[in-house]
Amino acid sequence: MYLIGLTGGIAAGKSTIAARLASHGAVIIDADQVAREVVEPGTAALEQIVQTFGPGMVRADGTLNRAALGSHVFQNADALSQLNQIVHPAVRRRTAQLIARASAVDPDAIVVYDVPLLVEAAIEIPFDLIVVAHAPAETRVKRLVTLRGMSEADARARVLAQAGDDQRLAVADVVIDTGDTKQHTLTQTDELWQRVRSREG
Repeated sequence: MYLIGLTGGIAAGKSTIAARLASHGAVIIDADQVAREVVEPGTAALEQIVQTFGPGMVRADGTLNRAALGSHVFQNADALSQLNQIVHPAVRRRTAQLIARASAVDPDAIVVYDVPLLVEAAIEIPFDLIVVAHAPAETRVKRLVTLRGMSEADARARVLAQAGDDQRLAVADVVIDTGDTKQHTLTQTDELWQRVRSREG
């Protein structure tokens, strides 16, 4: 198995790269999806959230009330730390299971862990390669405004809330420039795939 960590700032084009790698045959593990899975109804993590923060954190249908939880923890550093202590270990365990499963199904699998907060969360996974999707901050702000309908102020706040470009680039083995056309991004992604395949073979 060959394990790639894929990261990048918000609106940097990670999903475009992940989708292209998937089309070549890579197994994609989406950190955001894993984070949603581990707090689904019936999970130990959701039970811990209710015990810690109260029943108001769950909707009538039993699902996590993300808005209520978000407004509570983001105004309170201690509460955010408590939440992270519940969710992060659950995400780590689930991720390890998914990586192990991919390896068991195909020992030669190329697995891509798409993880926005690779730098911020100090993820301790022994990646064979770390790929950073990189576009200038101004480009990403424009994308958030035009593609996601955010106000410019909100877009700037979201970009600034994440690790700086320098921090991400410092951990990169490969940088894919996503600030130009989509085709430029795809071409670089194809080149990355060929490089990884040739290293494997």
